[in-house]
Amino acid sequence: MSKSWLRGLLALAVLAVAGSALASAPATIGTPAPPFALTTYDKRKLKLADLQGKVVVINWWATWCGPCKAEMPMMSAFHRRHKDEGFEIFGVTTEDSVPPFMLKRVSEALSYPLVLRFSGGGYPILNGVPTSYVIDRHGVLRYAKAGSFDAEEFNEIILPLLREPAG
Repeated sequence: MSKSWLRGLLALAVLAVAGSALASAPATIGTPAPPFALTTYDKRKLKLADLQGKVVVINWWATWCGPCKAEMPMMSAFHRRHKDEGFEIFGVTTEDSVPPFMLKRVSEALSYPLVLRFSGGGYPILNGVPTSYVIDRHGVLRYAKAGSFDAEEFNEIILPLLREPAG
């Protein structure tokens, strides 16, 4: 192999690593939310752009996580009350949870969809699960939290965002 070919290959590798680092930069509060794509258990495919005009919560959780299981009924009830106002929650199960087929019952019990596949490196798990990200109607990340929500805190964060105009 020639040295120039090896240098070219090395340069491409450096660019690829730098590009992937940029693509997975964590979301920053007050800035446009990083793009993502997801597939729900019912096979719907959505991107952040499809959710423009809605308040969106991405909630990382695990089946073994007690605080996750404690907040899910509250989030489901809130979603049921406010989904017609442009509110969406997506429950993203961690990879170390159970196989997807075992989550069918959980998925059927919730008013919001569980996610089968999630791509978008800007939404890392923050110091464990649950981890939640809140995106406003204009696609701006407004809140990120490690730890579970209680109903009062969830209301304080989400209700003002639902009152903001979509346009």
